[in-house]
Amino acid sequence: MPVITVEGPEMQDMDKRRAFARALTDAAVEAYGLPESAMVVIMHENPLECVASGGELICDRGPRE
Repeated sequence: MPVITVEGPEMQDMDKRRAFARALTDAAVEAYGLPESAMVVIMHENPLECVASGGELICDRGPRE
């Protein structure tokens, strides 16, 4: 059973979250040749105040483009 784990920013829009999960599942089905029921997608959402790059919190960088 393939497990796809994604670390990223919070996704507020449930329709976008559903579409993302569907796209990941579809790609895994094609790559592995297994049924979609065998795929597991785990999304770890991280608030921008809990992620840093280059010693700087992402939330301190200003608005995202």
